[in-house]
Amino acid sequence: MRVLCLGNDLLGDDSLGSMVAEHIRSFASPEAEVVSTPESGFHLLDYVLNTKRLVVIDTVRSGTAPPGAIYVFRDGDLKSLPGGSPHYVGLYEVLALARRLGLPVAEEVVILAVEAADCTTVGGEMHPAVRAAIPVLIRIVRDSMPGKAGKLAAQTMTMAG
Repeated sequence: MRVLCLGNDLLGDDSLGSMVAEHIRSFASPEAEVVSTPESGFHLLDYVLNTKRLVVIDTVRSGTAPPGAIYVFRDGDLKSLPGGSPHYVGLYEVLALARRLGLPVAEEVVILAVEAADCTTVGGEMHPAVRAAIPVLIRIVRDSMPGKAGKLAAQTMTMAG
């Protein structure tokens, strides 16, 4: 199992991934690798390969839920737009490319995404509701570690905050 925490420490809510990774490393089993990176695009290719199970933690700005809402879904639950942008390659495009090329992509991919308020302000503070989601994410990941009976189910949770 690999836990891939995405985000940039300099951008307020986007620093969620690295904060979660720090906590998960303290209890991760030897069978679980915890990676934190600000990288995106094709740089993610190495992170989605050579693991049976991939759990991705990131922020999202959907505009359909309040900050702090947690989304849990599998990579097949959401589809990227046909034709993708030539200017930006995201996680879904990287996974699709790896599968198309026959590379050893993770068999199971689960994404834990937290609705963010602001991921663009350099030096910005993390929104309190986004910060409140951190212990919930940690519990979800802990319960899904190898040796645990828990499985991640597709769902949306709204955090009070």
